[in-house]
Amino acid sequence: MFKTSNKLAAWNIGLGMAALFIGGLFGPLQKLEHAGINLYTSLQNLGIASYYQGLTLHAVLNAIVWTTFFIIGFFTFVIPHSLKRELTNPKLNIAAFYIMVVGLVMTAVPILLNLATVLFTFYTPLMASPFFYIGLTIFVVGSWVAGWGFFATYITWRKEHPGQPVPFLAFGAVITMALWQIATLGVAVELLVFVIPWSLGWIEGTDPQMNRTLLWFFGHPLVYFWLLPAYLSWYGMVPKQVGGKLFSEPMARLVFWLFLVLSVPVGIHHQFLDPGIPQRWKLLQFGFTFALFVPSLLTAFNVIASLEIGGRNRGGTGLLGWIRALPWDDPSFTAQNLAMILFAFGGISGLANASYNMNLALHNTTWIPGHFHLTVGSAVTLTFFGIAYWLVPKLANKPLWNRKLALAQAWTWFIGMILMSNGLHALGLIFQAPRRSMLGAAPYASGEWQPLLIESLVGGLILGVSGLLFYANMIGTVTQKKQAPAPIEMPVAEPYRNDPSPAWLHTWRPWLITAAVLILVSYGPVLTYLFANMELTSPGFKLW
Repeated sequence: MFKTSNKLAAWNIGLGMAALFIGGLFGPLQKLEHAGINLYTSLQNLGIASYYQGLTLHAVLNAIVWTTFFIIGFFTFVIPHSLKRELTNPKLNIAAFYIMVVGLVMTAVPILLNLATVLFTFYTPLMASPFFYIGLTIFVVGSWVAGWGFFATYITWRKEHPGQPVPFLAFGAVITMALWQIATLGVAVELLVFVIPWSLGWIEGTDPQMNRTLLWFFGHPLVYFWLLPAYLSWYGMVPKQVGGKLFSEPMARLVFWLFLVLSVPVGIHHQFLDPGIPQRWKLLQFGFTFALFVPSLLTAFNVIASLEIGGRNRGGTGLLGWIRALPWDDPSFTAQNLAMILFAFGGISGLANASYNMNLALHNTTWIPGHFHLTVGSAVTLTFFGIAYWLVPKLANKPLWNRKLALAQAWTWFIGMILMSNGLHALGLIFQAPRRSMLGAAPYASGEWQPLLIESLVGGLILGVSGLLFYANMIGTVTQKKQAPAPIEMPVAEPYRNDPSPAWLHTWRPWLITAAVLILVSYGPVLTYLFANMELTSPGFKLW
């Protein structure tokens, strides 16, 4: 049982890790450039023409390819194991994998040929090869197909178990994929209606404001597509790993519904500086953005309470003694716990981003990459590393190659990220250093920036070493001859109390209707206004 889903999960996760390895190589190079050591000229023989081409590779492979492949691989494992049944239509999920691979190749080749140096956001009027945009579209379609396979399995289970609550892990995974299906509608319209015809020369110009708005319809819920799988592990797996129980399963289910409802109608807070959007709609989405902190605070309470239960079950006493009793010698737990701590700092900086007045000062500064390296680079990626420390041995049926190396990797990532993100945050807040820029070559760069640039560089180099430790452990695990002494089971946290959840936490219709209403309220008038005033006049530009 689970032979197909396990194999498919392994392929997805393996390809995601390969993408992260390539994209991650450019991270330390960016920090070196910022500190005045430009190694990109030495990479020209390898086809890397500029800092900005490397930045595009780093962002696309790390933030889109790595995360999407890992999440789909993780869910391909979790959903069947949680529901205790194989995928209903495995051919659909196999097809999804191949579609995503085709999309990845079509996207990556133009970037490698310097035909798509348009950075992560691919803002128009920067223009890439049409193959880049078509590849992105195919990649997204492949992820949709994977979601359809998960939905089919979920629906089949519901028919087989009428009236029974869906196991929490499968429940959270399916909601995450539903969020992805909704959020990607924005970027699909942007690419199919505007950008691809423009890049093919079928229309002479494009409207950058319209494209940016459709992108951020997708761009911020993308963050929660990254984060919710981490939350799924924090809620549904980590309590079991620490010997505890999930403090409140109903609260955890509520959190996933709230993210489904609130994640999409907040994208305009990324556009507070855009003059083409009326202020009243910025104000509305400003309010929705702050509402998102409610499920985040519920998560903090619930997860910490679950960890405390585990710590006290392990003999911890006193106000904080339970923290010392947690299994800090377990690399899977340690990586995820350190990810939670880093995410707390990322959430605090996110509050500043969501505030209109603060955003005006911070938006186009290095504060922003400092923030999202604490989210996707830490809360997400470090959690995924922690998951991999039990999931890869499970899929390979081999023990983790080196637990001490894994612990060193988790702590070095934690230390490196603190240094790098602090340097970037301070540069943006104090000196307004711009993001997306070659700071090492910038004539306006001040000598006062140098200590913070060095701090960021040190952190980036430590992160590079930490990444190599992770890959050494993964390769060592799958290539060793030693077999696991006993079957490795998926950790599944039991609820602290067995009280039944309210019926409205198990019903899709009201939540989907609420999500649709909020999207119509927050984006309907904005998009109507932009369509009415749309001017397809901007030509394309290639800067690098």
